[in-house]
Amino acid sequence: MKESDFNKASQEDRQKHIIRPYEEVPLTELVAGSLSHLIGGKNITISFLTMKAGSAFELHSHPQEQIMIVIDGYCDEIIEDKIYRVKKGDVIYLPANVKHGAFIREIDCKAIDIFSPPREDYKQKYFEQNKGKKLSFLY
Repeated sequence: MKESDFNKASQEDRQKHIIRPYEEVPLTELVAGSLSHLIGGKNITISFLTMKAGSAFELHSHPQEQIMIVIDGYCDEIIEDKIYRVKKGDVIYLPANVKHGAFIREIDCKAIDIFSPPREDYKQKYFEQNKGKKLSFLY
């Protein structure tokens, strides 16, 4: 493989495959105190989530598998009636249909949530709150 075997991508090419979610994707409120930059493909939803200090993510479950990566701050994650302190660098696996939620303490907690299959409810919130905007990577 040699670099000269390939063409440089155009800006149009780049938009098909690369995005800067914090700069290019509008925020969507998922629940009170939790705002997300949502992107999605055919088989996945990714949420670049900020959970505000002093808020809570109520207990809930969903049919999607979820992997959560804490990228800043911390929160107390509830998984099946147990509280886990999770902080920057922790990766949390939540199987489908497992009850979970979180208490966000005195600082914001930022995380990346990955869902498969896609979260149709998040997609609907995105379109309701961002009229006329396209959800990235959904061609």
